[in-house]
Amino acid sequence: MISKRRYDFIKNRNIYFIASAAVTLIGLVVVLLFGMHYGVDFKSGTSLDLALGKSTDKAQAEQVFADSGFSPVIVTIGGANNDRISARYDDVLTEDQVKQVTTAFVNVFGSQVASEVNTVSPDMANEMKNKAMIAVGIASIAVSLYVTIRFEWRFAVAAIITILYDAFFVIAIFSIFRLEVDLPFVAAVLTTIGYSINDKIVILDRIRENLRFAKLKTDDDLAELVNTSIWQTMGRSINTVVTVLIAAICLYLFGSESIKLFALAKMIGLVSGVYSSICLATPLWYLLKRSSMKSVKAAPAKANP
Repeated sequence: MISKRRYDFIKNRNIYFIASAAVTLIGLVVVLLFGMHYGVDFKSGTSLDLALGKSTDKAQAEQVFADSGFSPVIVTIGGANNDRISARYDDVLTEDQVKQVTTAFVNVFGSQVASEVNTVSPDMANEMKNKAMIAVGIASIAVSLYVTIRFEWRFAVAAIITILYDAFFVIAIFSIFRLEVDLPFVAAVLTTIGYSINDKIVILDRIRENLRFAKLKTDDDLAELVNTSIWQTMGRSINTVVTVLIAAICLYLFGSESIKLFALAKMIGLVSGVYSSICLATPLWYLLKRSSMKSVKAAPAKANP
C-alpha cells in the first residue's frame, strides 16, 4: 500500500488537466495566428556564423555589419567570451556579398576571423519543411502503432494522447516565445517523442503488472494501484530525466550557437515527457479503466432487475 504521506497524483489530476489544457490552448492560438518563427533551414536566406577571436558586443557587431553594406535581420552574440556572432539574412547572399561582410570583420578584428555560411534557396527551404513534417508524422504514427500493439487499448489511448501533447508542447513554447525553428529543432521533437514513449511504457507496464494481482472493487482501490505504480517507478523516472537533462544543459551552456536551441528544445521535451507520463498518462488511464469498471458493474444490474 502507498504511504499516506506520499503525494496523490490521481486525486489532484484535475489540476494537471486544466493546466495542460490551458497551455495547449494558448499554444494552439499562437501557432494558428502567428505561425512558427522559421530559421534559415525552413525559410530561404543566409545564416552567417563568425568566430572573431576577440570579444565584442551587439552594438559593435551591428555597426560592422552596417559598414559592410549588408545588415542582417537578426544578430546574436555568443561564445564563452562573447567572441562569436550568428547573423540571419532573409535574402540569399552571393559569394561576393558574404566575402564583403567577412572582410569588414577582418578589418576590425584581425585575420583570425573565421566564418561559416549556410544558404538555403526557396525551393530547398520548402522541401526541407515538407520532409520535416513528414518525418514527425511518420514517427508519431509508428510510435502509436507500437503502443497499440504492445498494450491494451486504454494504455494505448493514454500514451498516444500524451505523446502528442509532449510534441506539441515543445512546438507551442517555441511559437509563444518566437524561438527559431530549424532542422535541429525537428531532431529535438523526434527525440522528445522517443523519450516520452519510453518513460510512459515504464510506468504503464508497472501498472499492468500490478493489475494482474490486484483485487479492484472500488474507485479508491484503482486509484491506490495507480499511485503505487507511479511511486514504484518514480526513482527511475527522476534519475533518467536528470541524467539526460545534465547533458542537455551542458550542450546549451557550452555548445556552439547552432545547437543551443536544439538543447533548449530537448530540455523542454524532457521535462514535458516526465510530467505527462506521471501527471497525464496515468490519470487518463485511470479514468478509462474506471469507466469500464462501472460499465461491467452496471451490466449485471440490468440483466437481473
